[in-house]
Formats: sequence, structure tokens, C-alpha cells
Amino acid sequence: MDFLPKEVDNFVTRNTENEPEILNELNHETWEKVLIPRMLSGHLQGRVLSMLSHMIQPNNVLEIGTYTGYSALCFAEGLQKGGKIHTVDINEELESMVNKYIEKANLKDTVTNHIGNAIDIIPTLPEKFDLVFIDADKTNYSNYFDLVFDKVNTGGYIIADNVLWSGKVADGEKNTDPDTQALIAYSEKIHNDDRVQNVLFPIRDGLMIARKK
Repeated sequence: MDFLPKEVDNFVTRNTENEPEILNELNHETWEKVLIPRMLSGHLQGRVLSMLSHMIQPNNVLEIGTYTGYSALCFAEGLQKGGKIHTVDINEELESMVNKYIEKANLKDTVTNHIGNAIDIIPTLPEKFDLVFIDADKTNYSNYFDLVFDKVNTGGYIIADNVLWSGKVADGEKNTDPDTQALIAYSEKIHNDDRVQNVLFPIRDGLMIARKK
């Protein structure tokens, strides 16, 4: 679903910083070789994630849902010197592609790619995080938030992708799809949590940004 008229979307893209060459390469390879390439953050959202990372300047980042590694590379752009990124995905079929681009970006010592169930992996991570990005199975968004909250530093951020779900969240209770209902519940959960400041940005498929007070 396109939230902006095509000509406006094109204008926005034309006037947004170009994606780095390695991300452009990863973008093209994802669309050529991987199922459901729309899951990729892509040019505009990728530049937004990079900008947020530069603003936050995180020391430790946790990404839940790696896909082909595009967003992890975006977050690495604003990482503090010596900072680390942990990225988790259950799809082992994409592991080699992710690792290839981590190495190409010279981030082998910066990005750790975990393969497995995030519900099991997150509790084993000893770090405290300045930025958490949730972009995995939608029905577990609330569970992921609860798992990571105590691992986020005060003033840190939890960003969730796809919270508009192609506009289906606007259907409310009329749409009984489990993913849609889980995303509605997540947005309401964050909005009603007085431990965070939150803004839902209608960028691409929606980014819910929560800052831990």
C-alpha cells in the first residue's frame, strides 16, 4: 500500500540522501534473490534509520529481525566507536547473505548475527542497549517489548517497524487477522505505557518510536 501519491513519494526519495553503494547492492540482490523483498527497509526508511542512529549515537544496538541485514548496516552508520550491534533472526537460510554483507561493510567485529528464536536469545544477552529495533513476527511485538525493556538504558529507544501494516490497523476490530490485531495491541500498549514517550511516524509502513524515560 502506498501512503503517499507516487509523484510525492518520488519527490521525497529524490530529495533524500542516496543510500551508500553497499546498501544499494544489498537492496538489488534482495529484490533479485529473496522472497518477499518488500520486507527490506529500503532507501527512504534506511536513511531514516541511519539518521536516527546518528542522532542517538548508540553504543549497543539490538535488532530483532535481521532479514538480509540492510537495517543493521544502517544502524552501524551512527554507532559510537567501539559500539556493537546484535541482530537476531530465525531464518537460517539468509545467514550466509547477511554475513557476506557484514564482511563487505568491514563490520565483522561490530555486528553479531544470531540465528534462532529471539524469545530464547534475548535473555542470554548481557548488554544494556541504547537502541532496539523490532521488525520480526508481529504477534510477538508486545512480548519483545517486555523482554527488552529492562535491557534498555534510560533515555534509550525502542523502534518498531510495520505498525501501520499497510493501513490495515485502521480497520480496528473489523480486521480479525492476528498480525493486524497484534500490531493494534502493540501501538495501544506503547501509547498507554507512562514509562515511555512515544510517536508513531507514518514513514513507509509505520515506525513506532518509544523513548524510555
